[in-house]
Amino acid sequence: MDLTEVCFAGAARQAELLRAGEISSRALVGECLRRIHRHDRDLNAFRTVFEPEAVAAAEQADLRRERGEDAPLLGVPIAVKEDLAVAGLPTTRGTDAVRTPAPADSAVVRRLREAGAVIVGRTRMPELGLWPHTESSWAGATRNPWSHRHSPGGSSGGSAAAVAAGLVGGAVGTDGAGSIRIPAACTGVFGLKPQRGRVSLAPDPEGWDGLVVAGPITRHVRDWALIADVLRGAEPGDRHAAPPPRVSFTEAAGTEPARLRVALSLRPWGPGGRVSDDARDVVLDTARLLEDLGHEVVRVDPAFDDVAGPVSFAVRYLHSAAVGASEVDEPAHLDRRTRRIAALGRALPAGVVRAAVANGDRLHRHTERVFDRYDLLLTPALTRPALRIGQWGPTSAVRALLAAARYTTFLPLWNVVGNPAAAVPSGFGREGLPLAVQLVGREHDEVTVLSAAAALERARPWADRLPPGYA
Repeated sequence: MDLTEVCFAGAARQAELLRAGEISSRALVGECLRRIHRHDRDLNAFRTVFEPEAVAAAEQADLRRERGEDAPLLGVPIAVKEDLAVAGLPTTRGTDAVRTPAPADSAVVRRLREAGAVIVGRTRMPELGLWPHTESSWAGATRNPWSHRHSPGGSSGGSAAAVAAGLVGGAVGTDGAGSIRIPAACTGVFGLKPQRGRVSLAPDPEGWDGLVVAGPITRHVRDWALIADVLRGAEPGDRHAAPPPRVSFTEAAGTEPARLRVALSLRPWGPGGRVSDDARDVVLDTARLLEDLGHEVVRVDPAFDDVAGPVSFAVRYLHSAAVGASEVDEPAHLDRRTRRIAALGRALPAGVVRAAVANGDRLHRHTERVFDRYDLLLTPALTRPALRIGQWGPTSAVRALLAAARYTTFLPLWNVVGNPAAAVPSGFGREGLPLAVQLVGREHDEVTVLSAAAALERARPWADRLPPGYA
């Protein structure tokens, strides 16, 4: 296996090769850095590359290995999204408006370091994580490795692009309305939004009034499981804490699922969303594959509070934009569209925001009825393939928000209620762009989502196909 193949092998295989002594961390990290230098000028996936620090950390990992030490990610190159605090650097959140350095690593970054990971850099996101694409007036566009004319999605677009292009073995993103699942779907990699409270957001007690979670984006299901096993667990001060999974995520990814009952839905959440032929076809194809694997799939199309639910989500989104804009050091440096959305959020009465947050509990009780009868819910991930770069540039803030709601209609509900939900690669559309389905699990049950996704990956390996020009 040459170094390029190792770069595309994913975090779990890289950890195995390092543990077996078949490759050094210095060589692997050095190759990742060379690939970043070669490709990221066009891709624009990284906000910051920690080259000297990463080389030093790789050398230290090799010394630890020589002394007989081991750790789950010892020597594995990982990238982190720029909304996760790194000591001594501003937590920029996709803006050019933050100057104050973070006093300490976030829990995510600290746990990665403790597990031996080599953090090679921070990945780009749209301002304040507000968009399902990764573009800004000051940083330009992050591009999709499968087509530089298209977006890798957002808001964890840089993380997904870096993984899809073989620049790192895995990356960590955040998801407040689909921001792990959107870019995973757009770039043909695996992204699972974990259960709310599964991964600590410390030093923040929560994000976006409880909508945001953090989690990996990876080439393979087992890569996700390895990294998530390192990250899971609450910290003192967290507002949400999920109970431990019934088995490790790594065990779940390696276990064939028992016969599952799967509900299939093509019904958008809220009015106006239209599912493209490509997006519909891959869901139906995945349903047939699940049936071939011995599972039961039933068309259900539940109505998940299709008016009040999306309205309450929109209120929380706009309020979170206002809060995020108020926390930057130099608000005038934010894009005009970001400032416009923040102004809409500031105009919301406090009582309306409290009612929207409270509505999440009622909606949670409603959605869990589906999982009284079914183990998983299968839906489209997005209503269409990846957006073109600049597609919404000329539109007003409100029109862009409405377009984003239609594009991501199947995703935000699961941030509101907290359930785990994954974007599972499912082939390519007519334009050659990746497509994905969404698998949603019952509350606290990433285990079933992982075992089902891994079974789909074994039946239809998606990581064997690489974006042209990056292999």
